[in-house]
Amino acid sequence: MARQPAPHTAPLAERLRPQTIDDFVGQKQLLGEDKLLRRLIQQNYLPSLLLWGPPGTGKTTLARILSRTTGAEFTFFSAVLSGVKDIREIVVQAQTAKDERNGATILFVDEIHRFNKSQQDAFLPHVESGLLTLIGATTENPSFHVIAPLLSRCRVLVLEPLSPENLQTILQRAITDQEQGLGSWQISVEPEAAAHLARIADGDGRSLLNSLEIAANLAEADAKGQRQITLATVEEAIQRKSLRYDADGEEHYNLISALHKSLRDSDPDGALYWLCRMLASGEEPLYVVRRLIRFASEDIGNADPQALMIAINARNSYQTLGTPEGELALAQAVTYLATAPKSNAVYAAYNAVMQDIRRTGSLPVPLHLRNAPTSLMKDLGYGQGYQYAHDDPHALVDQHHLPTQLEGKTYYQPANRGYEAIIRDRLGKWRQLLRDRKKTGAVTK
Repeated sequence: MARQPAPHTAPLAERLRPQTIDDFVGQKQLLGEDKLLRRLIQQNYLPSLLLWGPPGTGKTTLARILSRTTGAEFTFFSAVLSGVKDIREIVVQAQTAKDERNGATILFVDEIHRFNKSQQDAFLPHVESGLLTLIGATTENPSFHVIAPLLSRCRVLVLEPLSPENLQTILQRAITDQEQGLGSWQISVEPEAAAHLARIADGDGRSLLNSLEIAANLAEADAKGQRQITLATVEEAIQRKSLRYDADGEEHYNLISALHKSLRDSDPDGALYWLCRMLASGEEPLYVVRRLIRFASEDIGNADPQALMIAINARNSYQTLGTPEGELALAQAVTYLATAPKSNAVYAAYNAVMQDIRRTGSLPVPLHLRNAPTSLMKDLGYGQGYQYAHDDPHALVDQHHLPTQLEGKTYYQPANRGYEAIIRDRLGKWRQLLRDRKKTGAVTK
């Protein structure tokens, strides 16, 4: 399919938007051979989809390609700028297309997470009837922002951040494309400059191309009309110094690994050293603090519940103070996390639960745990047999809370360290109390 050229006044990222699946970079888990989307395209079948992923990973581009591949009418709808009135107009147009040409209509809703319930309700029946094929794009978890009836009628596809290799592919296309890219500018990019562009883009293809376009305009042509984008050019374009790491980024990952392992091994000196090495190299402090927040849950958890708050407060402090004053808050957080008691019990329990969910699917909620706001639901047994914990002197009742197929599973195994030792002791006493009740035949009223 021939490329539909964008105006040369359009941003580089818009001009280089892929037009076919084969031109699309990244998301091999969806578009690779024998993968879901490619197989659906080959069968000329397209269900309603929710594309969930970070910015700049190709959600809008993918939706446009899918519409062209299936020959459907493509209607762009912004959850920020449009309302229910616009939905009604789209429905009328879709009905006309169906009646006159037997044509399908794809409704692409950008930032669907910004839709309120009434807006989502407005096009739910038309998605259900098949008049509209919905493709929603969101950077937020659709489980929290899309109403359940609509979510159940859509297939959620997760888009991943573009890899450094993906970003390098996009960069090379940009500087060699004679029609829509910068090919006519005779541009060359130093390896260090290319690596820095990819690193700062952080998986966002649009961000990469925006930075490249600025750098290309800053680079001066020599006598032969050739332009070279150097590391200094890129630093000027994006107003951020390059990390003094290896060009391929290996040292970047080496240092964050050293920091993480020093924290896990409870070595405040080593942890503080690697923190300062990263900051001195020009690392983005907010990247470091995101890793600290993750560490607080993954490696400390409930052994010291205060650790997560310390890490989050370090982020807030840095955002308030900036560099260099705010970096002291990171140092405080690092020393606290290093000296806190360690437990990965929460992390292990989370992974075990997710594994069971993937294995067993959407198991039904036990009837006694279901809410019963209507008489019909009560007649169906919703809430029947539920024991209210506060009616018990110990606020402790003997009833299962997992789906029936998983009854008896124990996921959370607190460590015998820090505050988790208290939790471990408390859970042990509760379980013993419930066992004693069973032996004596006591029933909680």
